[in-house]
Amino acid sequence: MNRPPVDQFSRSLAEETRASVRNASVLKTASRLPTLHVAYDDVDAARQTAAEIKDYTLDHLAELLETFEQQAQKSGIQVHWANDAAEAVEQILEICKGVAPDGCTIVKAKSMATEEIHLNDHLQQAGFEPVETDLGEYVVQIDHDAPSHIVTPIIHKNRRQVAASFTREGLGPYTESPEDLAAQARAHLRSQFQKARVGISGVNFAVAETGRLVIVENEGNNRYSTTAPPVHIAVMGLEKIIPREKDLGLFIRLLVGSSTGQRITSYVHFVSGPRRADEPDGPDQVHLILLDNGRSKAIAGPYRSILRCIRCGACQNACPVYRQASGHAYGHVYSGPIGAVLAPALEGVERLGQMAKASSLCGECEEVCPVRIPIPRMLLQIRDEAQRASGSPDAAWIAYALAATHPREWRTGISVLPILGASPVSNPMKSGWFEFRELPKRRGRPFRRWWHDRH
Repeated sequence: MNRPPVDQFSRSLAEETRASVRNASVLKTASRLPTLHVAYDDVDAARQTAAEIKDYTLDHLAELLETFEQQAQKSGIQVHWANDAAEAVEQILEICKGVAPDGCTIVKAKSMATEEIHLNDHLQQAGFEPVETDLGEYVVQIDHDAPSHIVTPIIHKNRRQVAASFTREGLGPYTESPEDLAAQARAHLRSQFQKARVGISGVNFAVAETGRLVIVENEGNNRYSTTAPPVHIAVMGLEKIIPREKDLGLFIRLLVGSSTGQRITSYVHFVSGPRRADEPDGPDQVHLILLDNGRSKAIAGPYRSILRCIRCGACQNACPVYRQASGHAYGHVYSGPIGAVLAPALEGVERLGQMAKASSLCGECEEVCPVRIPIPRMLLQIRDEAQRASGSPDAAWIAYALAATHPREWRTGISVLPILGASPVSNPMKSGWFEFRELPKRRGRPFRRWWHDRH
């Protein structure tokens, strides 16, 4: 049985990295339920309500997007529709070239949508200097690395590694104090905000009823990215729409409690267009890129429920495979259980269906999901679809199916397994699935003998 790439990656992972991912994930998962129980008398009822609202959104997405666009434009937000990543990049570059000179600094707040379209590479190729302003994303950028988590980009790094990176970049003297490291980053990034002509952000929620964009964060860099530069560009997947303002309270508390274990983040931003004549601060222009990039196709397919996702990362934190292998093992912007479904749904099962094998199918991801996405069911469905598309069934499962449907061969196999397990000679049972597992010890009489004696 061929091992999935995630297994191979996990074997080469440094224990220091594994410990960073595991420890942070365990702490986030442990803080989730106590926080949500403070917010809701019945957490599962809140999750069910959120799931129903997201399903309603997907069922009525076209009309909600139309309503949202009308309301956003009334507020002065310029809305751009992008069918794919290339079109989104083209639109962003056109805006930037119109307002910023070559070589200009562009500050970026944390955004998975911009990671999805690999925006930084395109900005650099066009002659601009993108600067990530989220502390974790900034570390990823200066280390020429990639985010390993939807919410916590450097979950795979510890403070010693961050300190070494900051010292190398000349941000200040070596220190392992989190407070001092944050101060070094703040001092460096403040000058970037002051000279930037464009600020780029993601969007957590967009309200169809009012046309408002909502962004939650803890560091304040979003506040600077969206207000200090003269031009603000927000990039948002189509599924981030919610119908009404009154839905925000439910979703913000579920998002924050599930992702960071907080009751509320330090900042919640409501973007309602460029600054008014009587406002001293804010951008002169606000642009919104509405990104499809496979979402319309996913909505019409069997994995549409994955678009309920509000990007909290709770499934990653709870997943035993993710904790062992880190986000980089998946080889995609979206990793963990959410990525194992979302990536194939957006880009094709034929190309990325292998990601669905990186799961123990324990069901913990569905258990913690704030919008009750049936991730395990979809993982199984993707595995089946990918296997059928490959045209080469797994030999081990063919052998199992043959034995399981022929009693004589099954009895022979059952009698041979204990011998193989005890043999010191290398055999196929000592690799793959069985490399870290042992067959259970038999207790009592064999079932078939018991059954025969009973009758």
